Amino acid sequence: MPFLHQVFLNNTFAAYGMAIAILIAGFILIQIVRSIVLGSLQRWAKQQQSPLDQRLINIFSQPLMRLLYIGTVYIAIANLNLHPILGQTLKVLAVILATVTGIQFLSRFSEYLVRAYLIRKGNPELEQSFNVLTPFIRAIFWAVGFVFLLDNLGFDISAMVASLGIGGLAIAFAAQGILQDLFSYFSIVFDRPFSIGDFIIVGDYLGTVEQIGIKTTRLKSISGEQLILANTDLTSSRVRNFKRMEQRRIVFTLGVIYETPAEKLKQIPAMIEEIIQGVEGVTFERAHFASYGDFSLNYEVVYLVNTGDFNSYMNCQQQINFALFEAFAAAGIEFAYPTQVHYLQKQEQTDP
Repeated sequence: MPFLHQVFLNNTFAAYGMAIAILIAGFILIQIVRSIVLGSLQRWAKQQQSPLDQRLINIFSQPLMRLLYIGTVYIAIANLNLHPILGQTLKVLAVILATVTGIQFLSRFSEYLVRAYLIRKGNPELEQSFNVLTPFIRAIFWAVGFVFLLDNLGFDISAMVASLGIGGLAIAFAAQGILQDLFSYFSIVFDRPFSIGDFIIVGDYLGTVEQIGIKTTRLKSISGEQLILANTDLTSSRVRNFKRMEQRRIVFTLGVIYETPAEKLKQIPAMIEEIIQGVEGVTFERAHFASYGDFSLNYEVVYLVNTGDFNSYMNCQQQINFALFEAFAAAGIEFAYPTQVHYLQKQEQTDP
């Protein structure tokens, strides 16, 4: 057909027809892939009743459809005899769109993998920490993707990478304290020396962990005020975590007066043992006549509270104290208290 060989804008009508045919065939193929392949996967995900599976299919399907459309349009137009500037512009647009789609896919897929791991762990604190780190992860992917894009567009990125390295060193020195706190935050998140809700002591500071931030960690002290500590201080200090305590060992002393008869002194350890063994959640360890004090005969008592909760320990100690007071009163044993006894000696007078 002579009409097909006629030239319009440096291309024959046959070439235009071929480009249109490629577009039509490509769009039909894309619709088949969407309806058959992706449709089957989406139905399977709904049967699994898992939001992660549905999200994974969306993560793959959206960039796949975009890449198929971009590829179809690029192949169809690239077969035409285009002006060099127009052809180069088409190539640049295709590379930019494909790179942006690839970056979005890799970023979302990596977030999906990490989130699936955290959900399997079942730790909401790690999920909260990951939500804070998500912008940094995306920024890293976009930075790497931008360098990749410039390289594919023909730019010399070696000088740019070198300048970025020098600038990065300058920024690192300027923000050294912030970076130290950031790395300390990573250490706290992954090593988990404490978690939100734990009662910790750091040096002279003690309180319940309320929030673990990128730069600081916030505690609520016993008296009610909020303590804000730098993450670097926490990772470089000795942290005592009482929330992780499974058993609390209690040592206390009591004293009786020196006038207590020896028979009753020997009965006291058995009395203490019987009282402590009668308290629920407490394991008796020992009770001994330990020492002679300035004004008392001292007994040392050791027992275990089978929980780390401070309120439970105080309830047990209170119950033991009440029982000891009642038992000693019934036995006629007196508790000692600071006293001083003065002995006066009368001197006999002699005649000269």
